Amino acid sequence: MNALKETHFNFPGQTGFYKGKVRDVYTINNKYLVMVVTDRISAFDVVLPEAIPYKGQVLNQIAAKFLKATADILPNWVINIPDPSVTIGRICDPFKVEMVIRGYLAGHGWREYSTGKRQVCGVNIPDGLKENDKLPEPIITPTTKASIGHDEDISKEQILERNIVSKADYEQLENYTKALFKRGTEIAAKQGLILVDTKYEFGKADGKIYLIDEIHTPDSSRYFYNEGYEERQKNGEPQKQLSKEFVRKWLIENGFQGKEGQKVPIMTEEIVKSISERYIELYEQITGEDFIKPDNQDVIKRVELAINNALTVL
Repeated sequence: MNALKETHFNFPGQTGFYKGKVRDVYTINNKYLVMVVTDRISAFDVVLPEAIPYKGQVLNQIAAKFLKATADILPNWVINIPDPSVTIGRICDPFKVEMVIRGYLAGHGWREYSTGKRQVCGVNIPDGLKENDKLPEPIITPTTKASIGHDEDISKEQILERNIVSKADYEQLENYTKALFKRGTEIAAKQGLILVDTKYEFGKADGKIYLIDEIHTPDSSRYFYNEGYEERQKNGEPQKQLSKEFVRKWLIENGFQGKEGQKVPIMTEEIVKSISERYIELYEQITGEDFIKPDNQDVIKRVELAINNALTVL
């Protein structure tokens, strides 16, 4: 299948290259970033051996849609989207924190709560809540942005004490985070979805704060289906989720959780195809639009040509 697994381009003015878990990022003239969202897929901090056709396009196009839909709240890093799998934008100096916001007690927040903790990242959470209950109001639970290893929970007080972000900037990040989550919640509701939790990353360029990276994608956010949510909560049933949780579930069922000595299960063509179809379903559910597959051409050549053309007009 014509998946975009990795790239090895050399563009005019290229001054750097970084290969992330799922993205290949090229620096141009130390001024612009070309982000190629590949079809690599990671889970449990491990890049799986097979690429998933169209996955990069799904993530890139969802992020593009939501960045455009929130551009009135604050500017974002995007300059051009020359290909369904590529975004070109300005380089920003990233803040060393990820702004995680939670409207419901799920995932990591619930795991902390279920051990008896009533405070996450310095934020108090009331007693008597069940998994996936709606919180009285959304809470911000930041994490450090680790260059190596795992991100770690951190409180606002610790961020300010350690001077990771200035007080004025951090308060602005909080305001932006709440406004973005509110907008994301409203858009999700129109699609019959609940935006449960998500994360935002911000950077600075020329003294101005920009929204960077992807937003509101199934890789960076958790969604529940609104229909039946109340009933499932009342009956103590698991919520119907829209996220890449299904990939983790398949791995766990096949004996893999990223632990030492464990092997990634064989990803048959059938498994790869089913994950691809699921990502397309996620795209259509989140955006309310039909997913359009590009013409069946050489994906590497298509991407390289689109980027080269875009760079000539920067």
